[in-house]
Amino acid sequence: MKRRQMIVGTAQAASAATLRWTLPAALTGGVGHAWSASAESAPLALPSADQIAWQNLEMGMFVHFAPNTWQDTESDNLTTPLSEIDPKGLNTDQWAQTAISFGARYIVFVAKHQGGFCMWQTKTTDYGIRNTPWRGGHGDVLADVSASCRKYGLKLGVYVCPRDDHFGAKTGGVCATPELQAAYNTMYRQQLTEVLSQYGEMVEIWFDGSTVTQVSDILSKHQPHAMVFQGPSATIRWVGNEDGFAPYPCWNSIDRAEAKTGTATSLNSDPHGDVWMPNEVDVSIRRPDWFWSTTNANKVLTLDQLLSIYYCSVGRGAQLLLNIPANRDGLLSDPDCASARVFGLELRKRFAKPLAETAGRGTQLTLTLAEPMQIDTVLLQEDIARGERVRQYRIEGRSGGEWRTLGEGTAIGHKRIQPIEPITVDTLRVVVTQSAGTPIYRSLAAFHTAEPPPRGWNAAPPIWAANEVGDWHDHSFSIDLTAKIDAAAQYRLRFVPQTGTVTGLRNLVLKLHGVAEPNFIKLAKGKTDQLTLNITGVAETVQVSGWVDGAAGGSILLQKF
Repeated sequence: MKRRQMIVGTAQAASAATLRWTLPAALTGGVGHAWSASAESAPLALPSADQIAWQNLEMGMFVHFAPNTWQDTESDNLTTPLSEIDPKGLNTDQWAQTAISFGARYIVFVAKHQGGFCMWQTKTTDYGIRNTPWRGGHGDVLADVSASCRKYGLKLGVYVCPRDDHFGAKTGGVCATPELQAAYNTMYRQQLTEVLSQYGEMVEIWFDGSTVTQVSDILSKHQPHAMVFQGPSATIRWVGNEDGFAPYPCWNSIDRAEAKTGTATSLNSDPHGDVWMPNEVDVSIRRPDWFWSTTNANKVLTLDQLLSIYYCSVGRGAQLLLNIPANRDGLLSDPDCASARVFGLELRKRFAKPLAETAGRGTQLTLTLAEPMQIDTVLLQEDIARGERVRQYRIEGRSGGEWRTLGEGTAIGHKRIQPIEPITVDTLRVVVTQSAGTPIYRSLAAFHTAEPPPRGWNAAPPIWAANEVGDWHDHSFSIDLTAKIDAAAQYRLRFVPQTGTVTGLRNLVLKLHGVAEPNFIKLAKGKTDQLTLNITGVAETVQVSGWVDGAAGGSILLQKF
């Protein structure tokens, strides 16, 4: 699979404090605006206290590090002798400092990627750091990451891939026979128990590609407060691409049936949904590569690219998880760290201090500035503890005694960063024209960044033009998409009839690596002629088959979101 990872009493911790910077309550989710329990409330999906705490973190840092790093590959080909894996310079304090430099508040470490290599001391497999020369076979990368997170005040998350190529388990941990499945379930449960019980509190746990192994009891016992990415116990969603962009609007709620699949994405967002399941945007600083290699330093994202990602993820109410991979020395490379540091400095420059800020409730909220000032950005937050209520709004400013419309939108949720044309105003207000219950605002803040917003800050996520990938005859189809699926993303199949109308699609089968994956193929919401495929990693083979009701034949088009 292509993807993906408080003890401050020492002198080192004191020096680390100089690396740290904080954003105002308006930008970070600091002090919220509380209302009494008797306040009016609409019957909406509501977040748990743990979900609110996670969303307030806003940004995390992923770290990918595996035998792939020694192979210059994205997928572990299992050819690297364990004797060659010896990251003598490994320094997870440097990882933590880099995370802090751009404003991340947690690290998600890839403790086990799809190849099955384990970065902690486990005896469940011979394919792990224990059988390398690093620190004489006694090293434990996860333990180092955990210690650095505690030292620098960061939260810890972990990625323990259900897929395991060394064992022979495919996407979701699916094995070829019941006997192998039982053996793998036992091994994976032991691995997960070790990781979740020995390394402290976790804020996020990744089951990339979902998991068929029963793990809910382990989660409940050892990490009941952690956010869970994919799988039957999921509490957060993959946004659906690895480019760093959330759609707008990006509602936090979702239909309960969709939530139970464990593979829902932003495409399943529904403002009327009955389950709160926020979106996480994951992207690599060496996009599209998740692992360091000797050939991809030229792919490090620029400041402009990182700002675009921020405005289109955090600025659209989603969580941002930025991957910075470790190299063969066990360090984050200089180009990556430099780009991350400049990114953090620019965020601080733009958003460290609002010109004015307020909170309140009602269909209209007014912010009076101390004097007429030029503004170019408005930041909005709802008090999400009371649900996501705003459905449509406009921003108005009073300039020269006249009210002018400065911008408009739909979703606010946890956060909406909305650039406007620079204008001098003495008063700012948000007017809600459609809502579910009385709007409750955590923040309305005005900024003068003195910088133009990233191009495309308000654009819809790009979608590829439709490409013909096959056809169907006599109502049935079977197509091989292997050559067309080149990235972990969401894809849509559209069935265009020669004559007549497609009235439905059924008996649908998606096979990855030859294994059926029913949770990753779904009818597109409200469509009778479209399917959505959630491809969480590039597979050896991708095959789709099924039955078309209505029109007997036609063409099948593929789109990538």
